[in-house]
Amino acid sequence: MGRNLQSGGQLRPIDLARGHGLSTQAVRNYEEAGILPAADRTAHGYRTYTPLHARALAAFLALVPGHGHPTATAIMRAVNAGALDEAFRCVDESHARLLEDRRTLHAVERALHDLTPATASAPPPAPPPGTSLRRRPAGLFIGALAGRLGVRPATLRAWERAGLVRPRRDPATGYRVYDEADVRDVRLAHQLRRGGYLLEQIAPLITQVRAAGGLEPLEGALGDWHHRLSARGRALLSGAAELEAYLRERG
Repeated sequence: MGRNLQSGGQLRPIDLARGHGLSTQAVRNYEEAGILPAADRTAHGYRTYTPLHARALAAFLALVPGHGHPTATAIMRAVNAGALDEAFRCVDESHARLLEDRRTLHAVERALHDLTPATASAPPPAPPPGTSLRRRPAGLFIGALAGRLGVRPATLRAWERAGLVRPRRDPATGYRVYDEADVRDVRLAHQLRRGGYLLEQIAPLITQVRAAGGLEPLEGALGDWHHRLSARGRALLSGAAELEAYLRERG
């Protein structure tokens, strides 16, 4: 790209594509999506690009790793439409999501420190002698727990099928009842899901923690999570540098 930017001449789609391992169709698609400024046409209808388009393409591709394809697209569309406030809002939201994910990771780590052999495998507490089965059982019903977490009851049922949580049933009503240990497992699963882990990745971790009563099964996952958050943070910085270069080129 550096040689083309210095030349100041017209560029063909293939010139933009080659520098990034893209197809010429991908370059045309990016233009049609508003990621690149509209190209001029030759008398025969062929697209002609400029170093500004090359800079726009470099900015977009640098934004994708940190922001994701949809947000990177929204940023470039806003810039090319002259809506800089909207572009900066999108950038700010990505940074806010990264900060929230970091807080979530710290919350997971704090939650794991509460896992002990006693709480990992303890059975639900038995009701006091003489307690009527029709009394409200100790724990939370599925609707109340779902409301606390901001998820649907169907999500908790899916997590149960995946082995993430094992609520007991109220003998009087048959409803699911989540005791303290169940709530802990659900919160842990919820936090890991927010961290990008799949159900099939979370289930064995929770199972191992229940059995071992220790933090070792999750150490690798948490280390990987830290690495991915750091990579996102660095990608956001790289994307910001390329975006700033494109804004300077636009004038």
